[in-house]
Amino acid sequence: MDVRSLIARIRDGEVPQAADLQGFAAGLADGSVSDAQAGAFAMAVCLKGLSDEGRVALTTGMRDSGDTLEWDLPGPVVDKHSTGGVGDCVSLILAPLLAACDVYVPMISGRGLGHTGGTLDKLEAIPGVNVTPDAAAFRRIVGDVGCAIVGAGGNIAPADARLYAVRDVTATVASVDLITASILSKKLSAGLGAMVLDVKVGSGAFMKTQDEARVLARALVDTANGAGCPTAALLSDMNQPLAPSLGNATEVALCMEVLAGAPAAPRLTELSLALGERLLTLAGQSDPRPRLEAALSSGAALERFARMIHALGGPPDMAEDWRTHLPKAPVCRPVPAPADGRVAAIDGEALGLAVVGLGGGRARESDRIDPAVGLTAVAGLGHCVATGDPLAWVHARDAATAERAAAQVSAAITLGTAADTTPLILDRIDP
Repeated sequence: MDVRSLIARIRDGEVPQAADLQGFAAGLADGSVSDAQAGAFAMAVCLKGLSDEGRVALTTGMRDSGDTLEWDLPGPVVDKHSTGGVGDCVSLILAPLLAACDVYVPMISGRGLGHTGGTLDKLEAIPGVNVTPDAAAFRRIVGDVGCAIVGAGGNIAPADARLYAVRDVTATVASVDLITASILSKKLSAGLGAMVLDVKVGSGAFMKTQDEARVLARALVDTANGAGCPTAALLSDMNQPLAPSLGNATEVALCMEVLAGAPAAPRLTELSLALGERLLTLAGQSDPRPRLEAALSSGAALERFARMIHALGGPPDMAEDWRTHLPKAPVCRPVPAPADGRVAAIDGEALGLAVVGLGGGRARESDRIDPAVGLTAVAGLGHCVATGDPLAWVHARDAATAERAAAQVSAAITLGTAADTTPLILDRIDP
């Protein structure tokens, strides 16, 4: 493969050969492609795009640049991916819920990015949990428990790690083709038999409009199916936090209530069930909704979650005594409503950044996360308040950061006479 010729063809709007794109991915992984060539390739793709076939070829080439998993299990192997939002802790509910329905979930997750939280950071709020077990332990936990939520290993899609680092410094992150290949190369390396995607739309998401979210969802679904993995997507509303708690331990606590059957977060519960229903249908189960609801109400999903936590090094009694184990912030104060009214709009990104300012996320890669801080009881769209009623509760390390976060939360929530609410599930993208 001539890397320069490949870059030139993409630059000139020509359709590259699949073998050349796969060879380029291999060159990223083994170092034969230079940083300059990687940057030029990323810019050419960003400006001219790839064909559908080219996107599949780049994705599978990046997937195959490192380790890929194969499974010998008595049920389907499935997973879910979210594009990220505020108060999005679906993974903590969905993975054990699916495991309780006789499928296996090797969920490779990530850390917080910008204003959005990370599943791994949330899990690490539980004392003792190790989200980077070795490959043998990962396989054992998936086989024994039915699910394991972990970080990517060192040799998962190394071509993506290399290209992403180049994209980050060359203004080429915002390419649907490259975003698609980056997401799917890591997910598909887990040897999945089916996958569902949750593409977020709104003020708390990276995608602010339905049109741009639909373009990304269509690219992800078509590429995953082209790579041999049956995949569908839901577009979900993120114009308000998915759950009324934001942070790490605060979100885990909410998930424990949901898994225990409490009506603590209706939107979070409904989206988890909807994603599970679509995924189990893709995996070959008929009419799976009643089974999912039963697994949640019976405590079967809670039992799977507790077993997974213990297998990852966490406490053995998480199901019964989770309140004892989760850290609590020393300062807890309300955010009073400045006037009577109804919650008319919420700036989800601003709420996420308030959590980052408390120490619940990272402003820089080297920052350490405080697992105890965050927000709880965040008022949703349409909620009526009187002057002085709490719009949310701030959990902070000290009074000064609590005061600063309270001001940010107050500024992020707009009161009015009516709320412009949208459905939770905005669209469905099928193969």
